Amino acid sequence: FHKFILILSVVLLGDTLRCHECIPDNMGKCTETQRECLSQSHQCGASRVIAYAGGSKLLDQNGKGCALPEECGEASVNFGLSKTWINTQCCNSNLCNIQSVPDSSKTTPNGRQCFTCDGFTCDKTLGCEGNEDHCVTTTVSEGGITTTVKGCASELMCSASKSFPSQLLGTKVSCCKGNLCNSAVTASAGLQLVVVALVSLALFS
Repeated sequence: FHKFILILSVVLLGDTLRCHECIPDNMGKCTETQRECLSQSHQCGASRVIAYAGGSKLLDQNGKGCALPEECGEASVNFGLSKTWINTQCCNSNLCNIQSVPDSSKTTPNGRQCFTCDGFTCDKTLGCEGNEDHCVTTTVSEGGITTTVKGCASELMCSASKSFPSQLLGTKVSCCKGNLCNSAVTASAGLQLVVVALVSLALFS
């Protein structure tokens, strides 16, 4: 009987993948190890996160680990003055996530438009790029100050904000689909807070 249970467990659970893992520290460095993924639905993933502000690159980090299928793909959020891009490339065999992800964060306009914020107003329009097919409104509360900014986002970035609220403590992300659907309202300045929050969002995998 015990042997039957063991065989049944193996059949039901299947084999989980073994993946390279490399979680960046505060300095962007990591030590590569190996780990068994928690479930059969996980894949091996390699991720790259790049954040820009004012035309300058603020962050460029690579990471590796186990990833769920919905975490795989390329996504970005663009506020005009700042942009965060993430690409997670996934594969389905043991230790297959060997390669680092190349930088393809420079994308071209796609014709969609969303409202963006300039100082204390959010009545300017922003041309979306790449696969940014949603408009986004992001609010960050820190130290009694609430900051709201608007822009373009990919569907993957919007779905990630719903799946990982614990990483966005004090942050609210709202997405909509359709040109200029994130209505023009007054906002407060403080872009740096939002860049930090969105980088945290991007590091979900």
